Order: sequence, then C-alpha cells, then structure tokens
Amino acid sequence: MDYVVMIGQLMLSLCILIILHEMGHFLPAKWFKTRAEKFYLFFDPWISLIKAKKLNGSWQVKTALSKDQEFENDDEDVTEYGIGWLPLGGYVKIAGMVDESFDKEQMAKPPQPWEFRSKPAWQRLIIMLGGVTVNFILGFLLFGMVLWVWGDEYLPNKNVAYGIYTDSLGRELGLQDGDVVLSVGDKPFEKFNPKFLSQEIVINGADKITVRRDGAEKQLPVDPKFIGILSSHDGQRQQLFAPRIPTIIGVIAEDAPGYEAGLRQEDQIIALNKVSTPYYNNLKDQLEMHKKEKVEVTVLRNGKDTLNFSTQVNENGQIGFQPYYYDHFFDFEKQEYSAAEAFPLGFQKGWDFLASQVTAFKRMFSGQIKATESLGGFGTFAKIFGTTWEWDHFWQMTAIISLILAFMNLLPIPALDGGHVMFLLYEVVTGRKPSDKFMEVATTAGFILVLALVIFANGLDIMRGCS
Repeated sequence: MDYVVMIGQLMLSLCILIILHEMGHFLPAKWFKTRAEKFYLFFDPWISLIKAKKLNGSWQVKTALSKDQEFENDDEDVTEYGIGWLPLGGYVKIAGMVDESFDKEQMAKPPQPWEFRSKPAWQRLIIMLGGVTVNFILGFLLFGMVLWVWGDEYLPNKNVAYGIYTDSLGRELGLQDGDVVLSVGDKPFEKFNPKFLSQEIVINGADKITVRRDGAEKQLPVDPKFIGILSSHDGQRQQLFAPRIPTIIGVIAEDAPGYEAGLRQEDQIIALNKVSTPYYNNLKDQLEMHKKEKVEVTVLRNGKDTLNFSTQVNENGQIGFQPYYYDHFFDFEKQEYSAAEAFPLGFQKGWDFLASQVTAFKRMFSGQIKATESLGGFGTFAKIFGTTWEWDHFWQMTAIISLILAFMNLLPIPALDGGHVMFLLYEVVTGRKPSDKFMEVATTAGFILVLALVIFANGLDIMRGCS
C-alpha cells in the first residue's frame, strides 16, 4: 500500500506538470497561428491508449481497443489530443518543427505559412521557452501557495531541551549525543532540521558546525570529503541526528509482552537490566542487544514510584509499545502568512532552490559530488513524496519537481527545449538558420543521449533497490 501511495502521488504530480508544460508550448503556437498537430500526455509509439479529435463539429474518440485508430474525414488543422502508453513525458507536435516525432516526410515538403519553420525567430523562441516558463512560474506559485494555505510549522531549535542523539554519520562529523547544534557555517540553526546541516555543507560549503557541549560552545571543523559523503545516495538517507526524548509509553497493546508483564501507558522507562536508559535512543540500543531474551525493565510510574518488570524482547528488538514522540515533549511553532507575504517568500524559496541546483551541478562537474550517487530516476522521485498522502507535502514536492524539470529542460541538449533555444539564439545572433538536416541529426543524437540518461538514472534506482 505504501508503494501505491508513493506511485500515485508521483503520477498525479507528473501528469499535472507535463500537461501544463506542454500547454506552455501549445498556446503560444496557437497565438502565432502555428499548427499544433498533436497534444499528448505520455508518448505513443505505435499505439495510443486514447485519442480524440473534434471533426465536423463533433468529437471522434479512439482507444487502444478500437479496430481502426484512424479518424474519418481528418482535417490537418485540427489538433489531436491523446494519452500515450509510455510515461516518459509528453509532447506537442508542432507542424514544421524538427522534434522527437522525427517526421522527415513533412520536413521534406516546401515550408508552409502555418509551420514552425516559417515563423520569425522571435516567435519560435517564445514557443520553445513557453514550457519551461510555465514550469518556473508554477514552481514559484506552488511554494507561495503552500505557505499561504498551510503556513510553516517547525520545531524551534531552542525548544529541543535534551539535545540530540546521533547516528554513525553524525558521529563521523564530530557530533555527540547531548550536543545542541547552534550554527552551521555562519548560519544559525534556528529551526530543527538535520537536512539544513547537510545542505549547508553540500551546497554552500560550510566548513564548521558550532555546538554547545557540556555547557560550553565548541566548533567542529567539517572535512571537505563530507560534501561527497552527504550527497551520496546512502548519505542522503541517513538522519545524522534527532532530538533526544525520554521514553514515556504512549500506546501499548494489551496482548503485548510488555503489557502482560505490567507496563502501562505513561510509564517512563529509565533502565533495562539495570543499565540506565534516560532517553529513547538508549533504550532502543539496549533492546537491540537483547533480542529474543528476557529482560528486566525499570520504570518510573506517576513520576515517583520506581517499579521493575520482567518481559520478553521479540526478534525485532521490541516489547510491544509506542512512545510519545516529539510533539509530546516540545512545543512546535507555526508561522502564518497572508497572500501578500506568502508569494514573495515562495518566489525566494524557489529561487534559493534553483541556486542550490546550479551549485550542485558545479560541484558535480568539479568531482566533489558523484553523479552516480546523486542522480535518480522515477523511484527516487516517488520516494520524496513519502508513504502518506498529505496535500501540503504533495504540492511542495510538485513545486520542487516543476523547478527541476524547468532547469533540466533548459540544458543545451538537442531534443530538449534548451537545445532548440540554443540553436534559435545562434540564428538570432548570426542571422543564419541551421539546416533541417543538421537539426534532424542533432535532435536524434540529443534524443539518444536523453534516453540513455533516463535509462542510466532508473538503472541506478534498480541497483540501489537490489543492494
């Protein structure tokens, strides 16, 4: 069920983004009286799942099950709308344009007034930039909308009363259990978010972490090697650190070993086999060491009575309860925004994200970040949505993907919008238009390159899933 939720969110997000991106090409083409022959969600090699045309005042609809997929009394000036079976994107087939349709027969004919190739360079440039423009605007607007509708809920770092506990990578960075993180580089750590620490190191090159340890401030130098470690696939999955909390039983099932032994809701577990476990992470470590064993649990009941119970630990290192989590111990804060406040902040948030992507690319080309560790395919995108459907998170992730698609589409690779824009800018500057034959060869090469990158990125996901 978790995978269904993740895949469902990814598919809905991609459908929204693809349709709006292609509308960004379609509408300018119509404005400049350029024929748009097809408008497709997903690709349709050989067959379409469904397609429709409005001919002679009525809609004709064909499906993959139709005996004949050809339209009757077809009119070349009417757009065919459809859904393909290959979910690798979408396209608008614009007459007289060398694109992924590779329609050489049309390009061999003399140019017609309604064709893309017959339009002035500035009109063709607007048509080509329409898709990424929509994606950029959409990303900024969605960031603003999320802030306006849901606000910004966060845990203030000052409210984390017990300090942190660390995982193995956090300890490699020099952090210790009980530390209070004060700043990363020169930026204060005001909102409790371990990802902020990773981002500042990977993107902004933060070279130090300032913590309060045993009542005194201490600076921890950050070795540049952690740029690669934290940006790796495994590094991104690690939490680094989390707030320490006492172990107070929030929920315990009546058929659980712990309940049968005498543990009850609100009990605070303070020791296991007489080893002190003041925090939940300490208890988890001890339980992990005593799987399938009988243990003695010491609890504090009603804040005053110390009791001991003997219970069985199962093979997963559990005794059958769920603790209270962060919101029980710490006060969260929520910042509300008016529309006038939210949308400028959303633009700034989107701009900062794009800046971080540019920096990440620079670090990738410099060798500080490995492409094989940071790239991902559909599986990676699905995982960022998570296993629960929360609309604020869904739209936040859709904003991020929209900006990523805009950024990637602007890369000067033939077959992508950026490749077409590159050749159009060359034409505008030099006054010389690349030949149709050159564009066919360049687009074919670009398409093969893009397809290889898609296969490579999704192959990485498959290998990670198998490892």
